[in-house]
Amino acid sequence: MLKRHFLALTAAALAMTALPLAAGAQTLVVGGKNFTEQQIMAEMTTQLLKAKGFTVDKRAGLGTAPLRQAQEAGQVDLYWEYTGTSLITFNKVTDKLDAAATYAKVKELDAAKGLVWLNPSKANNTYALAMRKPDAEAKGVKTLSDLAAKLKGGMTAKFGCNAEFYARPDGLGPLQTAYGFEFGRENVVRMDTGLVYQALRDSQVEVGLVFATDGRVPAFNFVILTDDKGYFPTYAMTPVVRKETLDKNPKLAEILNALSAKLDDATMARLNASVDVDKKSVEEVASGFLKDQSLI
Repeated sequence: MLKRHFLALTAAALAMTALPLAAGAQTLVVGGKNFTEQQIMAEMTTQLLKAKGFTVDKRAGLGTAPLRQAQEAGQVDLYWEYTGTSLITFNKVTDKLDAAATYAKVKELDAAKGLVWLNPSKANNTYALAMRKPDAEAKGVKTLSDLAAKLKGGMTAKFGCNAEFYARPDGLGPLQTAYGFEFGRENVVRMDTGLVYQALRDSQVEVGLVFATDGRVPAFNFVILTDDKGYFPTYAMTPVVRKETLDKNPKLAEILNALSAKLDDATMARLNASVDVDKKSVEEVASGFLKDQSLI
């Protein structure tokens, strides 16, 4: 009797131990970082994969380094990463590369770590300089070269940026050198990143440092000046999947590439604004986009 009881307890313990392994083999873990755009992408990916019949465990709100470490360790199957982040932060490459070369390099380097970069989207969440749209149109400024020409021609403009960009070795100084202009120290106003958007909106500065896909860009009627010399690194948002996961679920590539093809700067800025400005829920915004694009 005691022997049978012991065997039964042992079998139960083994069964309990096996359950997470079985569940893990059937469940895709979708990761995400701790800012709006990443929250939206994690939710959108989760809803899309569930609609395609996958079981999904969403783990959003992580920091960049912990999320990448979790993916390399096999604890996260896929998430949307930025090409520049992998190139500079994870792979320590300091060469100045264009968008295509950046993607090719991270695809190659991360393949050695068991990670597959699928098709990049056209959403490039990089630094950018922005102006109020009516001002840019009135002054005929569409590109950073246009801005440089106007400043060299005698136009003055106050520039709002954070202290980091002002001081960093790949920040304002080298940018001005690359385009051959100078705001002038007296015209550079340093402030917290979030305050730059308010200062530009309220005409306290004429040019502001922004992130290309920030929802406040369209919400505040800003226009991003084209970086026509390719000064800023490319941060193309791309689905990255563990090779082991993709080998077991080859349809993932087609599904995620279809979503990636629908995304660009304007789209992500609009989706981000829906959450940050219009105060809609991440779930509502994700669902609405997927339905509008006939992805689910």
